[in-house]
Amino acid sequence: MIDSHCHLDHEPLLSNLDGIIQRSKDAGIEKILTISTSIESFSRVKEIVKKDDIIYGSIGIHPHEADKNFVDSGFFNKNLRENKKIIGIGETGLDYYYDNSDRKKQIESFKIHINAAIENNLPLIVHSRNAEENTFNILNEYKDTELKILMHCFTGSQKFAEDLLNLNTYFSASGIITFKNSIELQKTFKFLPLDRILIETDSPFLAPVPYRGKKNEPSFIDFTSKKLAEIKDIEKSKLDKITTKNFDNLFFK
Repeated sequence: MIDSHCHLDHEPLLSNLDGIIQRSKDAGIEKILTISTSIESFSRVKEIVKKDDIIYGSIGIHPHEADKNFVDSGFFNKNLRENKKIIGIGETGLDYYYDNSDRKKQIESFKIHINAAIENNLPLIVHSRNAEENTFNILNEYKDTELKILMHCFTGSQKFAEDLLNLNTYFSASGIITFKNSIELQKTFKFLPLDRILIETDSPFLAPVPYRGKKNEPSFIDFTSKKLAEIKDIEKSKLDKITTKNFDNLFFK
């Protein structure tokens, strides 16, 4: 298994990295991708990836931080040259649910990240909440490029998923698919092609059932994998192989 999205630089994970890493390995996790959300976050991420061979990182600014963390292409190019275990751009995108940052700033930041992903031939890790139309319209502007897209913690509509499939998009399932009230989301993942899905924890957030409401960690991805295998009506071992292959195809090819 591969945890395609977590936040090892957040507590309580950061202060217990050795234990987190060991439990991840014990659970059968081969790789962990820890995600940058701000300039300060990235400073921690680039140190965390040195902790163990299974840990990789991303570089980016979360839409919540777009007001306070403006970056340009130089920020990406310099840090990507210096840090070979940074394999993705993001998380970036649009969040119109909380609106913690001005929407124009979010859009500006999103486009800077998209161009950095294209320029550096790295996957774009996208956060989208209550912003399906704008998210798709912006991504669709780049449909004629080689942009590789990962919709992290995907909770969007099936129509949104159908549109995004035309843009070389992968979709990551989080612990939300284990929640009793996530019937529509489960139907969407039932619809999505097997070669376009990944799994993630988004830890320390969104712990799956039976740990819902508690702090999440990468080793809990086993429960998400089991539920997704049930949704796709395949053996969990097959689901694990497929999602691992999909991650490698997206990030290492």
